[in-house]
Amino acid sequence: MLQIRNATRDDAPLIGQFIRELAEYERLSAEAVVTDAQLRESLFGPRPAAEVLIALLDDHPVGFALFFQNFSTFRGRPGLYLEDLFVRPMARSQGVGRALLARLAQIALERNYGRMEWAVLNWNQPAIAFYETLGAKPMSDWIIYRLTGTALNELASRLPQSQ
Repeated sequence: MLQIRNATRDDAPLIGQFIRELAEYERLSAEAVVTDAQLRESLFGPRPAAEVLIALLDDHPVGFALFFQNFSTFRGRPGLYLEDLFVRPMARSQGVGRALLARLAQIALERNYGRMEWAVLNWNQPAIAFYETLGAKPMSDWIIYRLTGTALNELASRLPQSQ
């Protein structure tokens, strides 16, 4: 039986394991440096930055979705941004990913959000094909930019001092 539930503070180690498995699948293992303590603080501390759903198949954890609220200035409404979706290989093609996304769509509607968005690696054809079967459309006219590490620090240090 498939179940989708909200994650709790006690799920931090499981969420961390899912993140490491996702990073391995995406060929980004070296970048997955998050700790269980960081997850507990960031997800379940005084100011949660995101929420997590856990998928269970016959009471075994097989997938997760990590998401947070974003905002559309054009629509004037919040949206749901899906940061990570992962289903363990042994549970794929059993409706787990679809169930996680369906629950996210329910959450978006319950909260009166105007949209759901996420990114997918351009080489991940199985995921792209799956998302398109759900009616999702690629936003090919947008390019995602990112600042991290040294570049982020350097830009922050360039703020002119008040006079």
